[in-house]
Amino acid sequence: MPPPSPQSAGQVATAPLIAANGAGLALVPDWCNLPWLWHGFSTRLGGTSRSYAPEGVSELNLGFTADDDRENVVHNRRLLAEAVTGDPDTLIVTLRQVHSALVVVAGSAQGVQPACEGDGLLTSQPGILIGVQTADCVPVLVADRRRKVVAALHAGWRGTVKRIVECGIARMRLEFGSHPEDLLAAIGPAIGSCCYSVGEELRTKFQSEFPYAGELFQQVGPGIHLDLFEANRRQLLSAGLAPESISLAGGCTACQPQLFFSHRASRGRAGRMLSVIGIAQSR
Repeated sequence: MPPPSPQSAGQVATAPLIAANGAGLALVPDWCNLPWLWHGFSTRLGGTSRSYAPEGVSELNLGFTADDDRENVVHNRRLLAEAVTGDPDTLIVTLRQVHSALVVVAGSAQGVQPACEGDGLLTSQPGILIGVQTADCVPVLVADRRRKVVAALHAGWRGTVKRIVECGIARMRLEFGSHPEDLLAAIGPAIGSCCYSVGEELRTKFQSEFPYAGELFQQVGPGIHLDLFEANRRQLLSAGLAPESISLAGGCTACQPQLFFSHRASRGRAGRMLSVIGIAQSR
Protein backbone atom coordinates (compact mmCIF):
# COMPACT_ATOMS: atom_id res chain seq x y z
CA MET A 1 0.00 0.00 0.00
CA PRO A 2 1.37 3.48 -0.88
CA PRO A 3 2.30 5.72 2.03
CA PRO A 4 -0.40 8.07 3.23
CA SER A 5 -0.78 11.32 1.34
CA PRO A 6 0.38 14.63 2.79
CA GLN A 7 -2.10 16.93 4.49
CA SER A 8 -5.19 17.34 2.35
CA ALA A 9 -4.47 19.91 -0.34
CA GLY A 10 -7.83 21.47 0.40
CA GLN A 11 -6.47 22.53 3.78
CA VAL A 12 -3.25 24.06 2.49
CA ALA A 13 -3.22 27.85 2.80
CA THR A 14 -1.83 28.92 -0.54
CA ALA A 15 0.35 32.02 -0.59
CA PRO A 16 0.84 32.79 -4.28
CA LEU A 17 3.79 34.67 -5.67
CA ILE A 18 2.72 37.98 -7.15
CA ALA A 19 4.79 38.69 -10.25
CA ALA A 20 6.00 42.16 -11.14
CA ASN A 21 3.12 42.50 -13.61
CA GLY A 22 0.55 41.61 -10.92
CA ALA A 23 -0.19 38.04 -11.97
CA GLY A 24 -0.57 35.66 -9.03
CA LEU A 25 1.08 32.23 -9.33
CA ALA A 26 1.36 29.15 -7.17
CA LEU A 27 4.81 27.60 -7.56
CA VAL A 28 6.62 24.45 -6.48
CA PRO A 29 9.51 25.69 -4.32
CA ASP A 30 11.89 22.86 -5.23
CA TRP A 31 11.22 23.34 -8.94
CA CYS A 32 12.34 26.95 -8.73
CA ASN A 33 15.87 25.62 -8.25
CA LEU A 34 15.85 24.01 -11.71
CA PRO A 35 17.07 26.74 -14.11
CA TRP A 36 15.94 24.83 -17.22
CA LEU A 37 12.34 24.46 -16.04
CA TRP A 38 9.50 26.99 -16.37
CA HIS A 39 6.27 26.37 -14.49
CA GLY A 40 3.36 28.02 -12.73
CA PHE A 41 -0.20 27.43 -11.57
CA SER A 42 -2.18 30.60 -12.17
CA THR A 43 -4.67 32.09 -9.71
CA ARG A 44 -7.40 34.64 -10.33
CA LEU A 45 -5.18 37.46 -9.02
CA GLY A 46 -4.11 40.17 -11.45
CA GLY A 47 -5.17 40.56 -15.05
CA THR A 48 -7.72 42.73 -16.85
CA SER A 49 -10.93 40.63 -16.83
CA ARG A 50 -13.96 41.90 -14.92
CA SER A 51 -16.62 39.41 -15.97
CA TYR A 52 -16.38 37.26 -12.83
CA ALA A 53 -15.06 39.83 -10.37
CA PRO A 54 -16.67 42.17 -7.85
CA GLU A 55 -17.22 45.67 -9.18
CA GLY A 56 -13.99 47.58 -9.59
CA VAL A 57 -11.78 44.46 -9.49
CA SER A 58 -9.97 42.90 -12.45
CA GLU A 59 -8.86 39.29 -12.62
CA LEU A 60 -6.66 36.85 -14.50
CA ASN A 61 -9.20 34.83 -16.47
CA LEU A 62 -7.21 32.73 -18.93
CA GLY A 63 -10.03 30.87 -20.65
CA PHE A 64 -11.87 32.04 -23.78
CA THR A 65 -15.22 31.92 -22.00
CA ALA A 66 -18.50 33.27 -23.32
CA ASP A 67 -18.69 35.98 -20.64
CA ASP A 68 -15.28 37.56 -21.23
CA ASP A 69 -13.82 39.55 -24.10
CA ARG A 70 -11.24 37.71 -26.15
CA GLU A 71 -8.90 40.71 -25.98
CA ASN A 72 -8.84 40.48 -22.19
CA VAL A 73 -7.93 36.80 -22.27
CA VAL A 74 -5.20 37.31 -24.86
CA HIS A 75 -3.73 40.08 -22.70
CA ASN A 76 -4.00 37.94 -19.57
CA ARG A 77 -2.18 35.07 -21.28
CA ARG A 78 0.62 37.44 -22.16
CA LEU A 79 0.79 38.47 -18.51
CA LEU A 80 1.02 34.80 -17.47
CA ALA A 81 3.73 34.09 -20.04
CA GLU A 82 5.71 37.09 -18.83
CA ALA A 83 5.32 36.09 -15.17
CA VAL A 84 6.58 32.56 -15.88
CA THR A 85 9.27 33.12 -18.52
CA GLY A 86 10.04 36.84 -18.47
CA ASP A 87 8.78 37.22 -22.05
CA PRO A 88 5.12 38.04 -22.81
CA ASP A 89 5.56 36.70 -26.36
CA THR A 90 6.29 33.15 -25.18
CA LEU A 91 3.86 30.83 -26.97
CA ILE A 92 1.33 29.06 -24.72
CA VAL A 93 0.03 25.86 -26.30
CA THR A 94 -3.33 24.52 -25.11
CA LEU A 95 -5.90 21.97 -26.26
CA ARG A 96 -9.66 21.81 -26.60
CA GLN A 97 -10.19 19.74 -23.48
CA VAL A 98 -12.77 16.96 -23.69
CA HIS A 99 -12.32 14.98 -20.42
CA SER A 100 -10.48 12.19 -22.19
CA ALA A 101 -7.29 10.16 -21.91
CA LEU A 102 -5.93 11.66 -25.15
CA VAL A 103 -2.36 12.91 -24.97
CA VAL A 104 -0.85 15.13 -27.69
CA VAL A 105 2.80 15.91 -28.40
CA ALA A 106 3.64 19.56 -29.16
CA GLY A 107 6.77 19.12 -31.20
CA SER A 108 7.36 22.35 -33.09
CA ALA A 109 7.52 26.06 -32.49
CA GLN A 110 3.95 26.24 -33.79
CA GLY A 111 2.76 23.79 -31.15
CA VAL A 112 -0.45 21.98 -32.10
CA GLN A 113 -3.49 23.07 -34.05
CA PRO A 114 -5.90 25.23 -31.98
CA ALA A 115 -8.79 22.82 -32.63
CA CYS A 116 -6.81 19.79 -31.47
CA GLU A 117 -8.65 17.81 -28.79
CA GLY A 118 -7.14 16.13 -25.77
CA ASP A 119 -6.39 16.45 -22.09
CA GLY A 120 -2.66 15.94 -21.99
CA LEU A 121 0.23 17.76 -23.65
CA LEU A 122 3.89 16.73 -23.87
CA THR A 123 6.88 18.55 -25.28
CA SER A 124 10.64 18.47 -25.49
CA GLN A 125 10.62 21.75 -27.44
CA PRO A 126 12.44 24.56 -25.61
CA GLY A 127 10.98 28.04 -25.57
CA ILE A 128 7.25 27.26 -25.39
CA LEU A 129 4.78 26.70 -22.58
CA ILE A 130 2.21 23.92 -22.60
CA GLY A 131 -0.82 24.23 -20.36
CA VAL A 132 -4.19 22.95 -19.21
CA GLN A 133 -7.20 25.00 -18.13
CA THR A 134 -9.08 24.28 -14.92
CA ALA A 135 -11.73 25.69 -12.60
CA ASP A 136 -12.05 22.70 -10.19
CA CYS A 137 -10.47 19.83 -12.13
CA VAL A 138 -6.98 18.67 -11.17
CA PRO A 139 -3.97 20.03 -13.11
CA VAL A 140 -0.89 17.81 -13.00
CA LEU A 141 2.50 18.99 -14.25
CA VAL A 142 5.32 16.49 -14.84
CA ALA A 143 9.01 17.10 -15.60
CA ASP A 144 11.69 14.64 -16.66
CA ARG A 145 14.81 16.09 -15.06
CA ARG A 146 17.16 13.87 -17.07
CA ARG A 147 15.74 14.14 -20.59
CA LYS A 148 14.17 17.59 -20.18
CA VAL A 149 10.70 16.60 -21.27
CA VAL A 150 7.57 18.09 -19.70
CA ALA A 151 3.86 17.27 -19.52
CA ALA A 152 0.65 19.08 -18.57
CA LEU A 153 -2.37 16.92 -17.75
CA HIS A 154 -6.02 17.79 -17.05
CA ALA A 155 -7.84 15.39 -14.73
CA GLY A 156 -11.48 15.92 -13.88
CA TRP A 157 -13.32 12.93 -12.51
CA ARG A 158 -13.89 11.59 -16.04
CA GLY A 159 -10.23 11.93 -16.99
CA THR A 160 -9.22 10.41 -13.68
CA VAL A 161 -11.40 7.35 -14.28
CA LYS A 162 -9.85 7.11 -17.77
CA ARG A 163 -6.35 7.29 -16.18
CA ILE A 164 -5.18 10.42 -17.98
CA VAL A 165 -2.18 10.77 -15.63
CA GLU A 166 -1.03 7.19 -16.15
CA CYS A 167 -1.60 7.57 -19.90
CA GLY A 168 0.43 10.78 -19.96
CA ILE A 169 3.41 9.19 -18.26
CA ALA A 170 3.16 6.09 -20.45
CA ARG A 171 3.30 8.39 -23.48
CA MET A 172 6.39 10.13 -22.05
CA ARG A 173 8.06 6.74 -21.81
CA LEU A 174 7.03 5.79 -25.36
CA GLU A 175 7.89 9.06 -27.10
CA PHE A 176 10.94 10.19 -25.14
CA GLY A 177 12.24 7.20 -23.20
CA SER A 178 11.42 8.75 -19.83
CA HIS A 179 11.97 6.65 -16.71
CA PRO A 180 9.69 7.09 -13.69
CA GLU A 181 12.64 7.52 -11.33
CA ASP A 182 13.62 10.65 -13.26
CA LEU A 183 10.19 12.27 -13.06
CA LEU A 184 8.94 15.05 -10.81
CA ALA A 185 5.23 15.83 -10.56
CA ALA A 186 3.14 18.60 -9.05
CA ILE A 187 -0.59 18.59 -8.42
CA GLY A 188 -2.08 22.06 -8.62
CA PRO A 189 -5.16 23.81 -7.21
CA ALA A 190 -8.42 21.87 -7.58
CA ILE A 191 -11.59 21.16 -5.67
CA GLY A 192 -10.77 19.32 -2.46
CA SER A 193 -12.56 16.44 -0.81
CA CYS A 194 -13.82 18.99 1.71
CA CYS A 195 -16.12 20.43 -0.97
CA TYR A 196 -16.48 17.73 -3.63
CA SER A 197 -19.70 15.89 -2.86
CA VAL A 198 -20.65 13.25 -5.43
CA GLY A 199 -23.26 10.58 -6.02
CA GLU A 200 -23.13 6.85 -5.40
CA GLU A 201 -22.89 6.20 -9.14
CA LEU A 202 -19.52 7.94 -9.24
CA ARG A 203 -18.18 5.77 -6.45
CA THR A 204 -19.31 2.74 -8.45
CA LYS A 205 -17.39 3.97 -11.51
CA PHE A 206 -14.18 4.34 -9.48
CA GLN A 207 -14.67 0.97 -7.79
CA SER A 208 -14.86 -0.69 -11.20
CA GLU A 209 -11.45 0.77 -12.15
CA PHE A 210 -9.29 1.06 -9.03
CA PRO A 211 -8.69 -1.51 -6.30
CA TYR A 212 -8.00 1.35 -3.86
CA ALA A 213 -11.20 3.24 -4.71
CA GLY A 214 -12.56 2.79 -1.20
CA GLU A 215 -9.75 4.99 0.10
CA LEU A 216 -10.72 7.87 -2.21
CA PHE A 217 -14.20 8.41 -0.76
CA GLN A 218 -15.41 9.45 2.64
CA GLN A 219 -18.83 9.82 4.17
CA VAL A 220 -19.56 13.40 5.26
CA GLY A 221 -22.95 13.49 6.94
CA PRO A 222 -25.44 12.06 4.48
CA GLY A 223 -23.16 12.72 1.50
CA ILE A 224 -20.16 11.12 -0.21
CA HIS A 225 -17.03 13.16 -0.90
CA LEU A 226 -14.32 12.31 -3.45
CA ASP A 227 -10.62 13.13 -3.06
CA LEU A 228 -9.40 13.85 -6.60
CA PHE A 229 -6.02 14.98 -5.29
CA GLU A 230 -5.37 11.56 -3.79
CA ALA A 231 -6.83 9.77 -6.81
CA ASN A 232 -4.29 11.42 -9.08
CA ARG A 233 -1.44 11.06 -6.60
CA ARG A 234 -2.16 7.34 -6.58
CA GLN A 235 -1.96 7.28 -10.38
CA LEU A 236 1.45 8.95 -10.22
CA LEU A 237 2.57 6.27 -7.76
CA SER A 238 1.12 3.54 -9.98
CA ALA A 239 3.11 4.98 -12.87
CA GLY A 240 6.30 4.48 -10.85
CA LEU A 241 7.01 7.89 -9.33
CA ALA A 242 8.49 7.99 -5.85
CA PRO A 243 6.26 9.60 -3.18
CA GLU A 244 8.91 12.24 -2.47
CA SER A 245 8.89 13.25 -6.15
CA ILE A 246 5.24 14.36 -5.94
CA SER A 247 4.39 17.87 -4.70
CA LEU A 248 1.10 19.55 -3.86
CA ALA A 249 1.03 23.15 -5.06
CA GLY A 250 -2.19 24.88 -4.24
CA GLY A 251 -5.40 24.50 -2.30
CA CYS A 252 -9.11 23.87 -2.72
CA THR A 253 -10.59 26.01 -5.47
CA ALA A 254 -14.04 25.96 -3.85
CA CYS A 255 -12.73 26.85 -0.35
CA GLN A 256 -10.57 29.73 -1.52
CA PRO A 257 -12.69 31.82 -3.93
CA GLN A 258 -10.49 34.85 -3.33
CA LEU A 259 -7.62 32.98 -5.01
CA PHE A 260 -9.15 30.56 -7.50
CA PHE A 261 -11.96 30.19 -10.01
CA SER A 262 -14.40 27.39 -9.12
CA HIS A 263 -17.04 26.11 -11.52
CA ARG A 264 -18.93 24.40 -8.70
CA ALA A 265 -18.73 27.20 -6.13
CA SER A 266 -19.87 29.79 -8.70
CA ARG A 267 -22.63 27.52 -10.03
CA GLY A 268 -21.17 27.23 -13.48
CA ARG A 269 -20.18 30.83 -14.16
CA ALA A 270 -16.43 30.96 -13.70
CA GLY A 271 -13.23 31.99 -15.39
CA ARG A 272 -10.40 29.55 -16.00
CA MET A 273 -6.93 29.15 -14.59
CA LEU A 274 -3.96 27.86 -16.58
CA SER A 275 -1.29 25.52 -15.27
CA VAL A 276 1.78 25.79 -17.49
CA ILE A 277 5.17 24.14 -17.83
CA GLY A 278 8.01 24.50 -20.30
CA ILE A 279 11.69 24.13 -21.04
CA ALA A 280 13.67 27.34 -20.86
CA GLN A 281 15.30 28.49 -24.07
CA SER A 282 19.08 28.04 -24.00
CA ARG A 283 20.97 31.31 -24.04
